[in-house]
Amino acid sequence: METPYPKPISPTQTRIGWIGIGVMGAAMASHLLSAGYSLTIYARSPSKASSLLSQGAHLAHSPHQLARQSDVVFTMVGNPQDVNQIVLQPNGILSTLNPGAVIVDHTSSSPSLARQIYASAREKGCWSVDAPVSGGDIGAREGKLAIFAGGERPVVEWLTPLLDLMGRVTYMGEAGCGQSCKIGNQIMVGANLIGLSEGFVFAEKAGLELSKYMEAIRGGGAGSMAMELFGRRMIERDFKPGAFVEYLVKDLGMGVDVVKEEEDERVLVLPGAALCKQLFSSMVANGDGKLGIQGLITVVERINGK
Repeated sequence: METPYPKPISPTQTRIGWIGIGVMGAAMASHLLSAGYSLTIYARSPSKASSLLSQGAHLAHSPHQLARQSDVVFTMVGNPQDVNQIVLQPNGILSTLNPGAVIVDHTSSSPSLARQIYASAREKGCWSVDAPVSGGDIGAREGKLAIFAGGERPVVEWLTPLLDLMGRVTYMGEAGCGQSCKIGNQIMVGANLIGLSEGFVFAEKAGLELSKYMEAIRGGGAGSMAMELFGRRMIERDFKPGAFVEYLVKDLGMGVDVVKEEEDERVLVLPGAALCKQLFSSMVANGDGKLGIQGLITVVERINGK
C-alpha cells in the first residue's frame, strides 16, 4: 500500500476519517463533504450522525475500524481524557492506523498529551498535528475558524488543502505548540467576556439601551471580535452553546494549572485567568455548564442581585 504522506491530497484519493460530531465537529466535517472528499465518521451516538450521513458520509463502528480505512483522521472531542482514550488506548486510532497516515486533533487539549501522541505516532511511522481552533459555532459553519497547528511544518503544509476548507491555519511550532496557543487564546477570550458582561450590566443599570450602547462603542477601543461574536447574543439572552462553558473551564485550567504537567517546570501567576476560571466555574456549579460562554453575563447579574 502506498503511504498517504507525502502523496498529494486529493478528493478522489485521500480518505478522511472524523471522530467528534458535536456543535463544532459536525459543521467542520460538512465542509470536507461539500468539497467532495470521502468521509467516514465515528459517533458514540450514531443518531447524531444523520445529517452528515445524508450528505454522503459513511459510518464506522469503532475508532480502530475508522483508522484502518483512513489516510487522515480528524478528532474533535470533549477533553484530554477523551483524546487519550480514542487515540492511545488499546483499540484506539493508533492501534490500526496505516504507516504514513496523519492524526489531526482539533480538540482543545493538553500540550503534553499532544507531544505524547506525536511521539507514539512516529513510533508507528505515522504523523500527528495538534490543531485546536477558535471562532465558535459561527466560525465552524462559515469555514472561518482560526486554526493553531503544532507538529512538523511539512505535514501541516501538506494538510493545508483540508484545513483551508475550515478556516485559516497558522503554524505555531513543534508538537504541543498548537495547544499552547489555544490556551493563550482562551485566556484572552475569557478576559474579553468578563469585560463585555460587566460593561453590559453597568450600562443597563445606568439606564442605557443596550443595542445602542454596543453600536456606540464597537468602533472604538472597546470593540473586539468577542463583542462581534457574543455581544448581540448577550443582549438577546441567547445562551445556546457555540462553545460549552465547561470546556472553557477546562481550557483555562490548563493555563492556570500548568504546574500539573509533570514535564513542565514553568509556573506562571495569571491572576486574571484564575479569576476568569472561578467565574465560569460558578456557572458550572449552578448547572449552566452546557450553556454558551456568553452566559457569563448571568454570573455578573447574579452577583449584583438581578
